[in-house]
Amino acid sequence: MNPAELAIAERVDVGNLPCELGASVTLAKDDKSPGYFDMQGKSFKYRMFPVLTSTGAIRLEDRKGGAVWLQLANKSMLMNQKLGIRLADECQSPAQVAVAEQLKINPAPSLLDAPKPVVTPTAVIAMEPTAAAPSLPASAAR
Repeated sequence: MNPAELAIAERVDVGNLPCELGASVTLAKDDKSPGYFDMQGKSFKYRMFPVLTSTGAIRLEDRKGGAVWLQLANKSMLMNQKLGIRLADECQSPAQVAVAEQLKINPAPSLLDAPKPVVTPTAVIAMEPTAAAPSLPASAAR
């Protein structure tokens, strides 16, 4: 396992994580194999390892079993990609419960509500081509 994957493994919430609809997931570090985790629930058992993501979300996978565990700041979920189903959702460690409570009080801004960039005269001038920029000959514009 490379250093980036081991760094992800350090951020994984472990323990018995209660989920929605009375389900729960138990996630435990494998002390003999750093970076690996044993996960089990009512009808499943997986051997998970960290996978790098472009979003920064924590992702664990069991490629053989088709399982994917996604851990966000406020909740986690378990999916089985082979079956195309979600096995557990809204799973939360105590730290995730605290984040979820804070989000209820202070919701994160929506991407749709983000302020639009302000175009100032200075920004327009900066976008205009400079005299040193080459221009196309009139024949190329056709």
